[in-house]
Amino acid sequence: MAGQKARPLNGKFNNVPVLHSNQPEIVKGPGILVNTAPGQAIAAETNQALSNATYTFNGAFGLHMHHKYYPEDSRKLGGRRARGLLTVAAIAINPGAKPVTLRFQQGSVKNSFEAPYQSNNLMGVKPLGRRPWNTGPGDATAVQILRGQLDRRLPESVVIPPNSKKIIVSKVLPARGIMNGLLRGTSNGPFQMAVIAAEETNNEKDLISVLDRGRLAPGRIYLKRLKEIQAGTIFSRVAGVAIGDEYVASVRHDLDQGPLHVPLTSTRKHHFGTRDIQVNQLTTKMVDSAVNNVGTYGVRFDIELNLSGEGPHDLVLSHPIATDRPKFTAFRGSISIKTDEGYQEVHVGMRSGQSLSIAKLNLKSRSSNKVTVSLVYPADCTPGHLLSVVPNTQLALLRQREAMQEAASKPQPVPKKPKVETRIPPPVITAKPEPATKPQAVKSPAKTNAPKPYTFKNPTPPPPVLIAPRGGLNPMPPAMIMPQRVNSSLEQRYREAIKAQQEWLRRLQGR
Repeated sequence: MAGQKARPLNGKFNNVPVLHSNQPEIVKGPGILVNTAPGQAIAAETNQALSNATYTFNGAFGLHMHHKYYPEDSRKLGGRRARGLLTVAAIAINPGAKPVTLRFQQGSVKNSFEAPYQSNNLMGVKPLGRRPWNTGPGDATAVQILRGQLDRRLPESVVIPPNSKKIIVSKVLPARGIMNGLLRGTSNGPFQMAVIAAEETNNEKDLISVLDRGRLAPGRIYLKRLKEIQAGTIFSRVAGVAIGDEYVASVRHDLDQGPLHVPLTSTRKHHFGTRDIQVNQLTTKMVDSAVNNVGTYGVRFDIELNLSGEGPHDLVLSHPIATDRPKFTAFRGSISIKTDEGYQEVHVGMRSGQSLSIAKLNLKSRSSNKVTVSLVYPADCTPGHLLSVVPNTQLALLRQREAMQEAASKPQPVPKKPKVETRIPPPVITAKPEPATKPQAVKSPAKTNAPKPYTFKNPTPPPPVLIAPRGGLNPMPPAMIMPQRVNSSLEQRYREAIKAQQEWLRRLQGR
């Protein structure tokens, strides 16, 4: 984007209220997770009463649940023992004197054992299959909302009798697992909702009794950081009602004037200079919840691009970063792209700092070249993405630069030194022999441990050049003569060795 700017989408959220149950994200045991009925519940961590996120639904509504189960009792974590089981359930509450009927049009609830995320096979951009249940529970549920489907295991309608409670959906979650649920529906009357967790039971009566006990589930790790949440210095999870389950935007752009860059799932910190904040507000929340729905989990984005231009271009999704923090998986979800040439769905696995081409566009001159990009933002992604339309040559240059940077970051192999034969001259001889007429005197071994050196009177000739074997020289260490151990036979051997050295020196002198 050097020398280029992003422009705002200026889209809008609809007015559908959605109950988000994501705080606490990690559930330690049974209790209430969030409740929109009037009243209070006791926190397990402080034993104090906390006000409910009071809200009454009537008409169109939505539900989003995302939780992990790590029980306080380590014996339930699995391994050699059987895993503990947690049931997460959504309960509808009818406070009136007339029955209320809920009808569901779209929805799905899955856990990470039904829809495991296989990261090794799903990074990059790949065509989306008909049943993509190996993409993690967050994306598996988002796909069905993206396609406008209702999971066949969910009811099409639920009737809540007057002044009573009824289970809408529930999911059993084994320990160390993750569950995610998304639901879209309508009601013909006022009602409230709650999400609860119960251990080792899936019985409706037992689940409703957890709500009636009025105690919150353990795991609320942000209760001591409420001031930081209000100041916006930390991001808690969401437990409350947000207004908006869909964001719609439309933009026109002339690519002859330059590439197009628009923020997608932008936040207060990541809007790329556009001041376009795509975060829907919370109308009510638990005290330890985030102040707004900054994750926009479960929200559907429909972005219409009306493009003027000609030739091959790329539709690119990026997750720009401006820090040196370690790379992480920033997006793992499904996107649909509709153009004049057809419709396609892709799964995108993206690391932070990456830019990936999610579709090839062949733009025609004198045409609007309408492109519609849709996604339901899945849980476990990090918002702050950029959507771009660039000429394919610009993307090629980016790939070339990335390849050069990657090659430069790799350690270069050290070249091996060639094997050469080492020529080592013998030691320089400085000894001078005594006259031949004078007998050689050998000192007693008890007084000396080495032969007396000889000195040549004539100049020493150049030493012969010796070529060392390939394995290198391995000379024997000089012998150490210990006088106390020398006997007569050894003395004679030393004398013979001295004579042999003298003869060798003389022969060298005569060469």
